[in-house]
Amino acid sequence: METRTIGSLEVSVVGLGCNNFGMRIDRQQTEAVVGAALESGITLFDTADIYGGVKSETYLGAALGARRDEIVLASKFGVPYEGHQGGASAAYIRTAVEDSLTRLGTDRIDLYQLHTPDPKTPIAETIGALEELVTEGKIRQFGCSNFDVALLQEAAAATSPGAPGFVSVQNQYNILFREPEDGVLDECARIGLAFLPYFPLASGLLSGKYRAGEPAPEGTRLTAMGERAADQLSDERLATVAALEALAHESGHSVLDLAFGWLLARPVVASVIAGATRPEQIAANVAAGRWRPGADVLAEVDAIAPRAKP
Repeated sequence: METRTIGSLEVSVVGLGCNNFGMRIDRQQTEAVVGAALESGITLFDTADIYGGVKSETYLGAALGARRDEIVLASKFGVPYEGHQGGASAAYIRTAVEDSLTRLGTDRIDLYQLHTPDPKTPIAETIGALEELVTEGKIRQFGCSNFDVALLQEAAAATSPGAPGFVSVQNQYNILFREPEDGVLDECARIGLAFLPYFPLASGLLSGKYRAGEPAPEGTRLTAMGERAADQLSDERLATVAALEALAHESGHSVLDLAFGWLLARPVVASVIAGATRPEQIAANVAAGRWRPGADVLAEVDAIAPRAKP
């Protein structure tokens, strides 16, 4: 599989999002999905302390077992959960990383990411604490998530020359949600950050499972959301997905292929991290990551699903 870089880390362009572990699938199913990912060449596994009610890290660590050194292990901290106040203070980071290391059953996290901005803590304090963890070998690199341009610039200014700093930002980005194009992608390119899109399939809308006039498939994420997914499953949105699917078919591909290929057409995108609940989904995601749509297809996507004006 093609690889790209996040700081000093080399990762597969298709990654595995582990938010389903402990939430939608159990330990045995997690082992099957992780095993399929390992065999397919996926090397980036992205989890968080809060995923699956903290079970995701435990399940992932157990499933990796002796193969842990073959992959790049990414996790996140900062969102409050039971017994943990959250945030990005130096003291909290110390607690959070030790808990994650224990659950994952490892001695280091390759990419440790601040899950959400903490307005109560100076970014310099956060970066300083993460720098210490790099020096101690408990993490190799660190990144952020849900940061806008102003926060990225503030973090860059708070990083001493030659010292470790954020190497990545993980924000929501897909064909139907193009907000990062309003500055974040350009800022990443300017200061050398890798971009990691989350919700690359728009919570499954771009997987090819949903069609106008047909009931939503049972067991899917949007079906489980019930009324909260009404906006996602509107006739207008489903019509857009249908048009994207037709466009992909003209090139002999699926809308899933288009969702991956459209993101990977951007050099700043290091890896498309998609979740999976079954091994078959791993195979489909890996296959989708091989297509790079041409300029004509990308232009058609812009016509079908234009970026909203900021």
